[in-house]
Order: sequence, then C-alpha cells, then structure tokens
Amino acid sequence: MRALERGLKLVVVDPRKTELAARADIWLPLRPGTNVPLANGIAHVIIREGLYNREFIEQHTENFEAYAQYILAEWPLERVERITGIRREYIEQIARLYARAERALIFWGLGVTEHRSGSNAVMALADLALLCGHIGRPGTGAMPLRGQNNVQGACDMGGLPYVLPGYQKLDDPLTRKKFEEIWGRPLPEAPGLTETMMYQEALAGRFKALYVVGYDVAMTHGNLNKVHRALEELELLVVHDIFWPKTADFAHVVFPVACLFEKDGTTDNGERRVQRIRKLVDPPEGVLTDWQIIAEISKRLGYEMSYQTVEDIFEEMRRLMPTFQGLTYARLEEKGLCWPVPDENHAGTELMFTDGFPRPGGKASFALPKYWVPEEEPTYDYPFVLITGRRLYHYNCGSMTRRVPGLMEWLPEELVEINPKDARKLKIRERDKIKVITRRGEVIARAHITNRVNPGTIFMDFHFLEPLTNLLTSPGIDVKVHTPEYKVAAARIELVD
Repeated sequence: MRALERGLKLVVVDPRKTELAARADIWLPLRPGTNVPLANGIAHVIIREGLYNREFIEQHTENFEAYAQYILAEWPLERVERITGIRREYIEQIARLYARAERALIFWGLGVTEHRSGSNAVMALADLALLCGHIGRPGTGAMPLRGQNNVQGACDMGGLPYVLPGYQKLDDPLTRKKFEEIWGRPLPEAPGLTETMMYQEALAGRFKALYVVGYDVAMTHGNLNKVHRALEELELLVVHDIFWPKTADFAHVVFPVACLFEKDGTTDNGERRVQRIRKLVDPPEGVLTDWQIIAEISKRLGYEMSYQTVEDIFEEMRRLMPTFQGLTYARLEEKGLCWPVPDENHAGTELMFTDGFPRPGGKASFALPKYWVPEEEPTYDYPFVLITGRRLYHYNCGSMTRRVPGLMEWLPEELVEINPKDARKLKIRERDKIKVITRRGEVIARAHITNRVNPGTIFMDFHFLEPLTNLLTSPGIDVKVHTPEYKVAAARIELVD
C-alpha cells in the first residue's frame, strides 16, 4: 500500500476482485485455471514486438530460440483471448508495461499453483522474468508468496520427497556419503511420495502409516472424501498439534505440543531469512516440543538422537547444509541472515542470481510451459465454477483464528460469494441458506451477493469446520507435483427451503 502511494504500477490477475485488485491500476479477471495461457500471451507480445532484453538473454540464459518459436507458434493472442476471457489490448498493455519497466516484480500465490497446470504456470512466470532481465537486481524477481509461516524452512529442511536438507540431491554419491556418515544410517535409494500420492497408496493398501505435524490434512486438503477414506485405511496415524484438529478424529495417537511462544528455535521466511524464535512462556505441564517427541520416539525405535537443545539440532544442520554453514545462533541475534551463508565471515545473500544461476554453465534455461485444461469445466448440470481460497479475517484451517473473538465478529461463518446476476436468476437473497453441490458432495452455507465474483463463478473459503468446503473440490492434481486443484470445480447451487 505504501508503494502504491509512491507511484508503483500494480497489476492484479485474479478471477475475484480481492482487496488488492480493487486498488490495482489494472485488474485482469481471467477465467479460473488459465494462468499459463495468459503468461504465454504476455510473452508473445514481448517477443513479437522485440521488447525482450537481448543482452541479458545472451549472457545468462539458454534455450531462448526454442522458447520464442514455441510461444509465437502456439500462443497467438486470438487463442489466448479465447481461453482466458481477457481482451488482447489488455494483454498488450501489460506486456509493454512489464517489459519497459526499469524494475519489475512478479509475485504469485496459491491461485497460480493449485491447478493442473500449476507448476507450468510458475515456469511461465519465471520465463517472463528471464525474458525481460527482471532478475538478479534489487526490485526485480519472480517469487511465490508463501502460504504459511515457515513453509520455506520446512522445504529447506528436506520436507520434500525428492531432496535432502538444503535441496541436496538424493542421488549424488558425495552427498549421500556425507549424510550417512553424520547420521550413521544408510539413506533410501528412491525418492519418497508426494502427499497426494500417499493417500492414493493408502487406498491401495501399500501405505501404512502417516505422521502429521501441525497440519490439519482432514480439513484443508483437496477432495476430502478421498482423503478421509485414506486416513481410515492407515494402520497408524500420529498427530502433533496445539489444538485438536479434525485429522485427530482419525488418529491412533495424538500428542499435544508446545506452541510458537513456548519453544526456542529458528524460522525461515520467504526471502530465505533465518531468524531466531525465543520462548516467552513455559508450555503446560507435561507438554513437550515437536523435536523432543520425535527424538523420544526415535530412541524407542533404536536410533539415539542425542540432542539436548534446539541449538544442537541447528549445529547439525550447519554440518550437513552448505547454505547454512556460516549461520550461528550468535549471528542470528539481530534481524537474522538470508542463506546461502557459506562461512561465518559471509554477510548473507539478500539478493539471489546476481552472478548467474545454480545450473551447469551458470545459465537459466527457458522452459516451454504447457497448458492442461482444468479437470472439470462447467456443464448443464454443474453450471458454476467453484473457487476456494482464504479471506482476510481468518487463517488456513481457522484452528487459531476462530478462537479470536474479534475476528469472529468480522467473519463468524462461511459465506458463498455469488454475483448479483446469478442471484437474481436463482431468486437468492443476501444471507439465504443455499446448497453448493459438486460431483463429490454437497454443503450448506449462507449466500453473500457481491460483484467481487464474476457471473458464473462462486467463491468459498475453507476456514470453518461447518461447512467442510474441501469436500467439494476437484479430484484434479498438478501434472508434475500433484498439488490438488483447489481453484476450479464444477458446481451447482440450490436454494434451501
């Protein structure tokens, strides 16, 4: 908001008129799920009009010729306009604005990634930054706005099925040797499963146990009927949480754990800044922290984790992760440091890619982003597109924010946003009870008639236990990384008598 006051040009791409979209210079209400065509259409204009940064491309990238040929041949503006619903003059205006800017940033949220083409949409946006050289300089870049606190830190620590802590490759012999020497155990040969595949394998009887820490999968994952069936098939489900989550209803063991203000440690934000967390109050008697519980279970399974403090764990991280080697608790006393920090004399890396990219030859490679249509599109029986997302007044599964009286005053219940034209057609009035139905199930909530959504679309959040919105979401998943397609589901509405 402060940047807007100083003259920043803001473009918001969103099917729904969010608070930020209302303040944007340009708001593009594209059809849900068409992010890849729009980004490729913008690239088409930049290439066609010669607005790209030739010097940057020659020095720092490869595969540009194949990319340019693909974009010009496959993504003419007539096709982009037809798929996205955005008129070509707006696409041209944004392309010129972005390409001619001295500095430009691209941010995206879950509205980009939670589609069948989600990972390809990320590549398409990264391509735009490369195309114009808007990377490796202050005020430039292409980056995700993380969906939850310390998502970055979880990924840094190896919370992904195909890498080790520090994004080190599982199949690298030297990396494997280092981890096996420090941990004293052989590493798995193959990558693990993505979360969505875990549920698939559980239903097939091949995945037996799940350990869930601070995550209410039974409420917030997509296509929940399938997830609930998978959880019921497990032989062991262990849950850690500060409140009783819905997932605990399926669990065999539930551990109450210390909350953020009852423990020490570190957190890592979206700019890779590692910061200290300091305990402010003691947890309730008998309640342990996550790492203490995990270490105790490990000990009883026969592997001694001899940590005495969280700093002991941090020191092991430094030994294992080259990007963290220069980090110490003493150096994190002030505002923290951005990794990579290769040694204790290094000041941290607040700006990435200034000297090239972490690939052979140091050059970034243009991707050729493909487009997959959403798993479901509107039909006669299901004429609406259901979009799910978050609202300003609640956070994720709502387990914390629904306990705050002030926030519950602002938004005490789930609302289904519906456009006035659709409401008139269906004879729905403000706060009427309506039933939202998809091929997976149905829920009941009150209507909120608003121009924030376009005709033919409805919007719901997933912050409330009743209704359980994610029972409705699509069975579609991202073709590469299996993220559920939360943002597009074919639905119909019925007025509840």
